[in-house]
Amino acid sequence: MITTGDLKKGISIELDGGLYTIVDWEHIKTGRGSAQVRLKLKDLRAGHTIEKTFQAGSKFNQARIERRRSSYLYSDSDLYYFMDSETFDQTMINTDVLGDAVNYLTDGQEIEVLKYGDETMGVELPTSVHLAIAETGPSFKGDTAQGGNKPATLETGLIVQVPMFLNNSDIISVDTRTGSYIERVS
Repeated sequence: MITTGDLKKGISIELDGGLYTIVDWEHIKTGRGSAQVRLKLKDLRAGHTIEKTFQAGSKFNQARIERRRSSYLYSDSDLYYFMDSETFDQTMINTDVLGDAVNYLTDGQEIEVLKYGDETMGVELPTSVHLAIAETGPSFKGDTAQGGNKPATLETGLIVQVPMFLNNSDIISVDTRTGSYIERVS
């Protein structure tokens, strides 16, 4: 059991029969009455976000989410296969569980698979990944980074707005939280 004083971003808790991870929290103290804690929670099974308010000192069951270092192997229709880096066990995860993470997966990529007991909850991606541009419009001499943007389709099928000077097969860094272009790698 943990109390509201032990809460911080990233902790997973059990609440009303569901599993949630804390996205954000705020301690609220009004002029009269007791202090409260407002939590922004992400449902690990369904993926939606909720906000709840609790009295300071409330207790929660902490969920033990295991993070297993794994490599992405391949996909077969709606199933994606990962191999545990220590035990070499293979885990298959459905597209519904992965969500937007499928837009950032490339062969051999190292990620963390999240498990709660025997149930696979999803994957945790690095904050940025390197992806090759599969198709984009032509670039023109004299284009600069501040000269505007054009759409580029990446090797995973994700479409990102990139600067005008980038060409096909350039490798770029993409933020996995926002899906936006960061910089050209090569």
